[in-house]
Amino acid sequence: MTAVTPTRDAADRYRIEPTVMQALRNPRLLTREVLAGLVVALALIPEAIAFSIIAGVDPRVGLFSSFIMAVAIAFLGGRPAMITAATGAIALVIAPVAREHGMDYFIATVILGGLIQVVLALLGVAKLMRFIPRSVMVGFVNALAILIFTSQFPQLIGVPWLVYPLVVVGLLVMYLMPRLTKVVPAPLVAIVLLTAAVVVFAWNVPNVGDQGELPRSLPELFIPNVPLTLETLQIIAPYALAMAVVGLLESLMTAKLVDDITDTHSRKTREALGQGAANVLSGAFGGMGGCAMIGQTMINVKASGARTRISTFLAGVFLLVLILTLGDVVAVIPMAALVAVMILVSIATFDWHSIRLSTLKRMPKSETAVMLITVVATVWTHNLAIGVILGVIAAMVMFARRVAHFVSVTRNIDDNTTTAHYSVDGELFFASSNDLTTHFEYADDPDKVVIDMSHSHVWDASTVAALDAIVTKYKHHGKTVTIEGLNDTAAAFHGRLTGNLGSGH
Repeated sequence: MTAVTPTRDAADRYRIEPTVMQALRNPRLLTREVLAGLVVALALIPEAIAFSIIAGVDPRVGLFSSFIMAVAIAFLGGRPAMITAATGAIALVIAPVAREHGMDYFIATVILGGLIQVVLALLGVAKLMRFIPRSVMVGFVNALAILIFTSQFPQLIGVPWLVYPLVVVGLLVMYLMPRLTKVVPAPLVAIVLLTAAVVVFAWNVPNVGDQGELPRSLPELFIPNVPLTLETLQIIAPYALAMAVVGLLESLMTAKLVDDITDTHSRKTREALGQGAANVLSGAFGGMGGCAMIGQTMINVKASGARTRISTFLAGVFLLVLILTLGDVVAVIPMAALVAVMILVSIATFDWHSIRLSTLKRMPKSETAVMLITVVATVWTHNLAIGVILGVIAAMVMFARRVAHFVSVTRNIDDNTTTAHYSVDGELFFASSNDLTTHFEYADDPDKVVIDMSHSHVWDASTVAALDAIVTKYKHHGKTVTIEGLNDTAAAFHGRLTGNLGSGH
């Protein structure tokens, strides 16, 4: 007798181990989470400053935003160990507001964007993730790796020659360190060693302090001074909506990526709600808003091995502590060390299996094309949302074209030559039913025609219209048509629409 394995209930399915309590009771796990948070905090500082510059605001805005969002998402998010902070994508989307309308409108846009994310989450936008094909996901990951790598170019062009050996040494340390021990994250070791070398030998290389001034005080509550009018809404709403969509798309895609890496399931709707709430809180304290950060998340999950909310929470806490109390120490960290970390992250993020010759030979050309479209569109526009949307559209078009060829029509005449029998096989929808009318011999068929639909399914109004057109054409020749074999759903759909879609010509 075959044993039946009970399916896991929702609570078990979304239980991600180790939990926070398990990590707190285990010194080894807790050490890993704490050190991972420290590494992420160090990597967040120059990026937050850079994204502030992109958005056209003071560096403190990006740094405070990263602190608030990391801490908030640690409690509110649905994907443990994922890092949320100020991001370049959000900065690019809302930069025109700060440039054209000032800081108050900028903060109002961030708050409204967060509120829109909350509404979209409640409407179930996270469930749309199931419609993103694997080929788009692979393209998203590969594009992300390329963008992470290319974003390091400004730190590698027109710099002192010492930067290059420092980057190489950093990469070697991170490559060899895990072979000796995984107790201390390799990126942290690389940052400490390179910083120590630069300080001891007084090498003059770009450091974190060169990126912008670090804040000296805590963030304060910021209520934007904007008139509550329709005109204000017309100014900020388009940017807030774009910010909400881009932020959710990046965050949910990153959550799915972490799910795959850790072989766990996360609560996407809760993550979407958490992102919205974190953006509202960020705006309320004068932050620029953001979303999940793929680079820092990969540092946390892949490079440092973190798995719980502790690392996310401490990344935010350490960020604030570092910039407020250890700002002078952080300022001397060479950018070469952080560049090395990000290059390693880009290499680890890229799906190298997807571009192997053996994989490309086995993979359908349409799947490879969708992956390439996603990569090219993302890298070209520097916008992950545009890349993913174009990739999904390409996947839909190619799927429709592929399925459209699976429909066949077989004709048989009975022995008495009084009835023509047609058997339709395949899925009938707008792409496959458009040429359905061309498969019938209207003038040459006998007076009675039977169309057997038992091996097909009617999916849309286009198919009903095509069947109506076939019946009408036969009537013009004085012949009767009987449609049989429709399943209950298709029969009900056909019965509701037939004769109500126009002339049938």
